[in-house]
Amino acid sequence: MKAVIEAILFTLGDSVEISRLCQALDTDKKTIKALVEELKEEYAARESGIKIIEIEDSYQMCTCEDAYESLIKIVSIPKSYRLTDIQLETLSIIAYKQPITKIEVEKIRGVTSDRVINRLIDVGLVEEKGRLNTPGRPIILGTTEEFLRRFGLSNYDELPNIQAEQVETFKIEAEEELGFHPEVVHDEMEDVEGQISLDLPQEPKEEFEKFEDDSPHDPEEIIDVGI
Repeated sequence: MKAVIEAILFTLGDSVEISRLCQALDTDKKTIKALVEELKEEYAARESGIKIIEIEDSYQMCTCEDAYESLIKIVSIPKSYRLTDIQLETLSIIAYKQPITKIEVEKIRGVTSDRVINRLIDVGLVEEKGRLNTPGRPIILGTTEEFLRRFGLSNYDELPNIQAEQVETFKIEAEEELGFHPEVVHDEMEDVEGQISLDLPQEPKEEFEKFEDDSPHDPEEIIDVGI
């Protein structure tokens, strides 16, 4: 049975769900997991150049990191990429808040995020998970299996926990960097007229009390200046 598991993982290359292995060997998950653990121990004991990793409820066979330098001497160097700070920030938001829409990501970041999200999709770390059943049918975003593989995670429960104090610290640092002033911040859903009226300096009330004529006049007379 171990030989069959090994052959399946080697042949398919990609991750294989435990349920599919159970179906192929006509056995239960507990048995499959025990057999895979035995395979892992055998590979480690002989310092094999391959290993089996677990990704959520799937297993995948891959090469060990120690063999990489030797491998690139005989195969074409795979296309690599380095994430920018902005891409990492956006990826973190999606990873911790998923499922999430682009509009929600932009509301958290405070800027449009089309290009950075498209880049994360291009490199296979983010994917479309469906659409919301609301007007406009916005796309729902989430991270991929490749995301777990790249960051060495078996499942999303292994994402580092962020303490509430850290979140508040990040928020304060971001506000200071942006020159944040609460009194001039407006909700993105406010109308333009409301934003303009808040941004403009307020005229002192006293300015409108200087429209007086030096000549005698009836104290009860009121002049409407139509402000």
